[in-house]
Amino acid sequence: MPFIDVKVIAGVFTPEQKQEVVRRVTDAMVSVAGENLRPVTWCVVEEVPSGEWGIGGQPMTTADVRALAAGAPTG
Repeated sequence: MPFIDVKVIAGVFTPEQKQEVVRRVTDAMVSVAGENLRPVTWCVVEEVPSGEWGIGGQPMTTADVRALAAGAPTG
């Protein structure tokens, strides 16, 4: 039984967006594993508190991710 664990920074995605992630990631798994596994494919979206996630040694916050999504330069 596939178990998919998606981690996101808290406060970035709406409940509707998280539901869409669950649907699409499940669809992707089923496209590889076969439709018979859909009913037993688990997908969990976990929120990590803002600032408790780091990339390259730098903490990422909700504001950082929102800026990235808006097209702000990184670095």
